[in-house]
Amino acid sequence: MKLCLSCRATFDGSDWRCPQCGAAPERIGGFPAFAPDIARGPAGYDPAHFGELARLEAGNFWFRARNRLIVWALGRFFPGARSMLEVGCGTGFVLAGVAAALPRLALTGSEASAEGLAFAAKRVPVAALVQMDALRIPYRAEFDVAGAFDVIEHVENDRAMLSELAAALVPGGGLLLTVPQHPRLWSEYDVRAGHVRRYRAADLRARVVEAGFEIVRMTSFVTLLLPLMYLSRLAQRVPEGGYDPLAELRVAPWLNRTLETVLDMERVLIRAGANLAAGGSLLLVGRKRRPDSR
Repeated sequence: MKLCLSCRATFDGSDWRCPQCGAAPERIGGFPAFAPDIARGPAGYDPAHFGELARLEAGNFWFRARNRLIVWALGRFFPGARSMLEVGCGTGFVLAGVAAALPRLALTGSEASAEGLAFAAKRVPVAALVQMDALRIPYRAEFDVAGAFDVIEHVENDRAMLSELAAALVPGGGLLLTVPQHPRLWSEYDVRAGHVRRYRAADLRARVVEAGFEIVRMTSFVTLLLPLMYLSRLAQRVPEGGYDPLAELRVAPWLNRTLETVLDMERVLIRAGANLAAGGSLLLVGRKRRPDSR
């Protein structure tokens, strides 16, 4: 079901015009825009970063390994899913990976920035794309699975976002989250990336349960690289020429291959049932509680 953000009516159909009040979202860059006031991105943000990010993430060990972990979790825990919403889809790298591995899924991606959606549209032409605020999702009981991959740490009111994700899911629908872990790893990178927090596992679990989900699986990842991450944060300095938000993605090819192999080894352990106790990131798989469940 679609939700009119003006009068809160729900309705079906391919047209976004509300049959009750007549309101319809404007379009920016060809996409329905439900939060046009934030569609151009934060003040001072250079849209050129999206192009560089799209180029770098396709070859970067962390993005590639995370994609394989997400695709595995989708197939393992939600094999019957027919639709998926990704909130904060960025340039569409995750959506593209899911589309290639699980073509049966009808994909919808959302992003606050219309600039990011333009890249996602090129990467994943089969996906429906909308510009929106993650705190005001214009869907109700629509999707079998919702995902937010390194997104909720950017949101001040993460509880409200998780409640909106729950509302967009059908009863029994699935939730997939990845977030940065360990407040002690907080660094200039987090500040410049716009993070509000790094999560403790117990805090993430509590927020997800509070939003109406049961936890199906939760594990750390980037575990074997945690000492390296900690040392790199200790040594991090802002260069005289200014901070480069994409610097950490530029890795020497030999090192990139080595780190990707390490993260692939972790995925083998996770697939075998190991819940890793510590790591730079957390993966959470949840399921929306049905009305009759307790």
